[in-house]
Amino acid sequence: MSRRIVVVTAGLTVPSSTRLLADQVAEATSAQVTARGEAVDIEFVELREVAGELATFMVTGGIPTPRLTELREQVAGADGLIAVTPVFNGSYSGLFKMFFDALDKDSLTGTPVLIAAAAGSARHSLVLDHAMRPLFAYLRAVVVPTGIFAATEDFGSHGLSDRITRAAAELAALVIGQGGYAVGGFTPDLAARPRRTSGTHVETDVTPFGDLLRGHAGSD
Repeated sequence: MSRRIVVVTAGLTVPSSTRLLADQVAEATSAQVTARGEAVDIEFVELREVAGELATFMVTGGIPTPRLTELREQVAGADGLIAVTPVFNGSYSGLFKMFFDALDKDSLTGTPVLIAAAAGSARHSLVLDHAMRPLFAYLRAVVVPTGIFAATEDFGSHGLSDRITRAAAELAALVIGQGGYAVGGFTPDLAARPRRTSGTHVETDVTPFGDLLRGHAGSD
């Protein structure tokens, strides 16, 4: 059985340190999953490619384009998520936030998530715990204990490589459901994961409008 991990990266330039970090984390995670005897498919979502569509979604009352619909379904159906953002003014980028605002509120329920951020200075390192973890906690995702922060000088260092390997191992263990560690003393049962929805399909058990109005006299 092949596991599917989606990598959401919000870098704005080409090349991008954000994408470089995402590539390193994705490669390490793939190695950790395959080392446990499982196949894995890594899928990248480059948010700069849909920046205009995300802006349109926000100003049209939440009407997704066909491409955004595909991305919402892709994320909701993933076995795991790697979320990587550049740091602007001490927090995740607006583009990063717009994408997660565009998801259905149940898209990431119970989903294992690895968070990572790239910045020009180590002074922004608190972005992981003060911005990213609260966001994914609100979305009821299961965030792995080790987050990855990379300042410009960290790239190529053993310290960054060690953190990436540790975080990738934590994500791989959750994705394949081995239960080899717990998050805050809680090891989630992925087989009993709460229902996730992409928000792109109409529920089949919708009550017909006529039934809702049956017996109504027409007065307030």
